[in-house]
Amino acid sequence: MAFIDARMRSAPPFWLPLLAGLPLGVCLLVMALPIMGYGAATASRALYLLAFVLWIVPLTALQRGLWRSSTAPWAMALVLLAATYAMALATRAMFMGQQVATSGRPTTDFDWSMVLRGMEGPWLTLIAYCAIHAVVAFYVELQHEHARHLQAQALGRDAELRALRYQLQPHFLFNTLNAISALVAEGRTRESQKMLARLGDFLRATLDGTYGHEVSLADELALTEAYLEIEKARLGERLQLKWQIGPDLLRVRVPYLLLQPLVENAIRHGIALRSSPGQLAIRVTGVDRQLRVEVSNDLPSSDEGECLVTCGSEARSGAVGLSNIGERLVKLYPGAHTMDAGLQADGCYRVVLHLPLRTDSRK
Repeated sequence: MAFIDARMRSAPPFWLPLLAGLPLGVCLLVMALPIMGYGAATASRALYLLAFVLWIVPLTALQRGLWRSSTAPWAMALVLLAATYAMALATRAMFMGQQVATSGRPTTDFDWSMVLRGMEGPWLTLIAYCAIHAVVAFYVELQHEHARHLQAQALGRDAELRALRYQLQPHFLFNTLNAISALVAEGRTRESQKMLARLGDFLRATLDGTYGHEVSLADELALTEAYLEIEKARLGERLQLKWQIGPDLLRVRVPYLLLQPLVENAIRHGIALRSSPGQLAIRVTGVDRQLRVEVSNDLPSSDEGECLVTCGSEARSGAVGLSNIGERLVKLYPGAHTMDAGLQADGCYRVVLHLPLRTDSRK
């Protein structure tokens, strides 16, 4: 039943095969031009053209019904051959009847076996029309199948992107609750309460379901600032922020929750491990029709609980945030993005992304 329903949806509009068969009628008309004014020959051509115009409507309905009912191709061919033969035979019989009516001779004087002669012309014309109808129907079904395939691909891609997005939220929530638990254990009640309030604001912003896979840079920066408020409540003056946003970039489209996991990793693996203040720098610039996003952070010294090697590319590449972002970018911008991350000569860790620069036209 599902296959039949699919065929019904992909059946071409009734007028489309009629329009596609129009050249056949033009050919019949052109073939009749040289014999115009030659009596019986002119009448026969005119009758064939009129019969073709009359027959293609019920023939279209018949073929359309067979196509929509999912009739096997061989059975459809047999039915259409029989139907077109009967139509051609009826056309030839009408022509013979016209001759009888116009000649005034009794019907017994006519050789009615002549009905079977000369019918190959109208029969082949009707068969040609059926072939054109079949090509049109197949093309329409192919286009619908292609559209369904693209829709299925888009739905699958959307599901994968949503799964990757949702993967970030429990990871972020786990880390934040751990931080709040540590503040409570240390007796820092004011800081823990402030952090809980900021966490509620951030979760309301990220879980309301109104965002797609891409948002404007302005919206993404607002979410990132909400997250940084949470970290500022925990780290205080140890977290030093530096923002650099290029001009006319606030309407640029970026992946949703792009900056937050980058910032979270920078704080977790760098700033939070320092005993002295550390800088987190976020730079967004437009270069050659590409958006360059850079997040860099100071790292702890080798005697501050975690060596530089541990904070290097081996440990950071396995972080949920970075791997998640990498997978999302592959699905959102296949072959149109770059992602580089690693320890720099100046002792900081830097993540640099290059994305297509596309403007949010909805604002």
